[in-house]
Amino acid sequence: MDLFFIILPVLIIFSIGFIGQKLIGFDIKSISTAALYLMSPFLAFRTFYTNPLTMDYVYIIGFSLILTVVLFIIVWLTSVFMKATKPQFSAMILGGVFMNSGNYGAPVVLFAFGAVGFDYAVIMMVFQSLLMNTIGIFFASLGGEEKATLQQSFQRVIRMPLIYAAILGLVFQAVSFTIPKPLMEGISLVADASIPTVMLVLGMQLAAISRKKVAYRYVTAVTVIRMVASPVIAAIILSFMPVNDLLRSVIILQSAMPAAANTTMFALQFGTEPDLVSFTTFITTLISIITIPIVLFFLGA
Repeated sequence: MDLFFIILPVLIIFSIGFIGQKLIGFDIKSISTAALYLMSPFLAFRTFYTNPLTMDYVYIIGFSLILTVVLFIIVWLTSVFMKATKPQFSAMILGGVFMNSGNYGAPVVLFAFGAVGFDYAVIMMVFQSLLMNTIGIFFASLGGEEKATLQQSFQRVIRMPLIYAAILGLVFQAVSFTIPKPLMEGISLVADASIPTVMLVLGMQLAAISRKKVAYRYVTAVTVIRMVASPVIAAIILSFMPVNDLLRSVIILQSAMPAAANTTMFALQFGTEPDLVSFTTFITTLISIITIPIVLFFLGA
């Protein structure tokens, strides 16, 4: 019951977006574009600028890269077996590979493992966000309605401002550049607005697809990969890495999170089976209410 109250604020924001779309009806793509191009870069900059680099970065980055590659291979093999189209394969990548480690995972870690665990969660969230905003956007563009080529997809990736914002944050931290307080407060205002906006967009998209037909077999396959295979694979990978018990627990819990809300924005932005991606995010989020306590039980939390 305690964990339900941790998840409840997230579900409330989703519900607000859902109800707002039903009652008013917004231009969802415009809102998602604003969040992707205007708000998220400020969040990336602030995170990289304010979080000191430690040796734990090495383990988290190494783990994230290995997990991403393994999940990609599993999704690819599954898509081949299921004879998925190019857009469906891209949508499966978005839902199966990228977890909601930020606006869902980090708060859960905070309440489950405290402030030290939350610091680990933030580091992982930042790098997962970087992967999602590079590899995720690449596959969203590759499977989009415009039928982008590999070259065109790569060009869209390198035009994303979030990448450069993250690099700038790292540079400012490395040279100990102090940003004036009024300017930092302005950056923080935009950064803080990005997460709830993304969550509202997800709720809006869920409202828009509620009466549309989706390919449920692909949703089922991605759900199993995201909610079952991902934490199991994470535990196997970590058994070969010299990480402390707390970091191990945080990483496994983050790996058990539902599909990332940001993938819905990418699917909307590039027309990559947005109904399939959004419904997968919705289903995995609902299932997580049951699976997260199970994971916490096995972690001894």
